[in-house]
Amino acid sequence: MLAIFHKAFAHPPDELHSPASQNSDKKPKLPEETLEEFLSAHPKNAFSLSFGNAAVLAYYKQENSSLLHSNKRRIFCGYDDIYCLFAGSLNNLCAQIRQYGLSKCSNEALVVIEAYRTLRDRGPYPADQVVKDLDGSFAFVVYDSKTGTVFAALGSDGGVKLYWGFAADGSVVISDDLDIIKAGCAKSFAPFPTGCMFHSEGGLMSFEHPMHKMRAMPRVDSEGAMCGANFKVDLYSRVNSIPRVGSQTNWVDWNTQHS
Repeated sequence: MLAIFHKAFAHPPDELHSPASQNSDKKPKLPEETLEEFLSAHPKNAFSLSFGNAAVLAYYKQENSSLLHSNKRRIFCGYDDIYCLFAGSLNNLCAQIRQYGLSKCSNEALVVIEAYRTLRDRGPYPADQVVKDLDGSFAFVVYDSKTGTVFAALGSDGGVKLYWGFAADGSVVISDDLDIIKAGCAKSFAPFPTGCMFHSEGGLMSFEHPMHKMRAMPRVDSEGAMCGANFKVDLYSRVNSIPRVGSQTNWVDWNTQHS
């Protein structure tokens, strides 16, 4: 899966930027180049959905039925102008379906969309608790095309990998394909931290340890070049309160209070 967002619509930590990207032989690519590379790698079953200059989501359909309940499962769906790329699986899918009042045939991506809608419209709920209730190995990226909002998270067990970085024009690239990220972002990328979630207005936070701040850890590759930083929970630094999210305004308020 691949998600690319214009820099005006997503604001990940600046530490993802690496000066080494401009000095390296391999420089970051433009978003359209990264998208073309992704689609070319899966010529028979890949597609993309563009939202003007704001965002593009890309996905390829898996034909192997043995992957239906594995960590390698990939799902894409949209509802009410909200779109979700999901990787992995939920152990408590049935319980989540009942909790959100969805039909029995709903999949993990639809559950995530409904969870996001709950945070956006029906709060106040603790955002960290809503994501923590998702039991399993998972990664997801949500794009709300009505508000231009990005919401992403990665499960805490490490069963699914997710990466993010910056393209040549400053756009944000998120994917579970390490090769695509490396080629598109050069040195300006890092693994998305496990047990964490990112909101384009609220920033990056741990849903496992919501009372603690995140800090950037310098990262050096095998060639000795500085890359985009890793992000870890700082157990010695606390935030004032657990954020509760009822609308986009709540995310903005939380970001202002904890920046």
